[in-house]
Amino acid sequence: MAITAAQVKELRDTTGAGMMDAKKALTETDGDMEAAIDWLRTKGLAKAAKKSGRTAAEGLVAVAVEGGKGVAVEVNSETDFVAKNAEFQEMVKAIAGAALNVADVEALVAADLGGKTVADTITDKIATIGENMGVRRMASVEGNTVVSYVHNAVAGGMGKIGVLVALSGDNEAFGKQVAMHIAAANPAALAEADMDPALVEKERSIQIDIARESGKPEQVIEKMIVGRMKKFIAESTLLGQAFVVNPDLTVEAAAKEAGVEITGFVRLEVGEGIEKKEEDFAAEVAKAAQG
Repeated sequence: MAITAAQVKELRDTTGAGMMDAKKALTETDGDMEAAIDWLRTKGLAKAAKKSGRTAAEGLVAVAVEGGKGVAVEVNSETDFVAKNAEFQEMVKAIAGAALNVADVEALVAADLGGKTVADTITDKIATIGENMGVRRMASVEGNTVVSYVHNAVAGGMGKIGVLVALSGDNEAFGKQVAMHIAAANPAALAEADMDPALVEKERSIQIDIARESGKPEQVIEKMIVGRMKKFIAESTLLGQAFVVNPDLTVEAAAKEAGVEITGFVRLEVGEGIEKKEEDFAAEVAKAAQG
């Protein structure tokens, strides 16, 4: 019988199997959905569905640069053991390469990766490795010069923190220093104009409350807030921060001395913002052993 796209989609949604595996299962079972699910289970291809509820907060950030464009991609796994797995690392590297040709995560998961979509490639890898995985996010920058840096690298171009820096001029050595600075200092934005207004307003409210606790007059408090917010902006923005290589200069001043302008940056760190249950090392080993 003819297998419809709707049947394939339903089976994929139910089991987490790849598109071609789902189609084959339906073909082998004459379109019987329950039998197809059982067929996939016997082949070990329905594991992904059982893993999908687990928190994937480990993994890797991979960076790739081509010409004047750089991308950083976070691909998550459940444990750090998988992040050290050569098979997983090979997949992450390929995904980062594919990210150079797309604009966002939605396009990335649908992108072709050796005849399969990135989404199907991950689903197949879940089935073989036995952990939940996923492409969580990607970010890109463009400029005359784009420099990358990976902190705690486990393989070429991938590790726990990935940084990209876009420069208006050609000074890769300085760009690498700035990238390392970003990895360490974790600025919230490039400049004040790029900061999240909600973040700035929240800090302002906090500083007002702190100042009022001092009991000083309102006009004094207003001056205190101006100074404290100026300091907050400087410490939170890349261009305003003291340069780790030469703390006597701001990053912006150091860039001028280097003859370049920093036009953008990206910093991705594995698992940031994900709430995960803390487990001791023995528990992590036990989970990995159970598959």
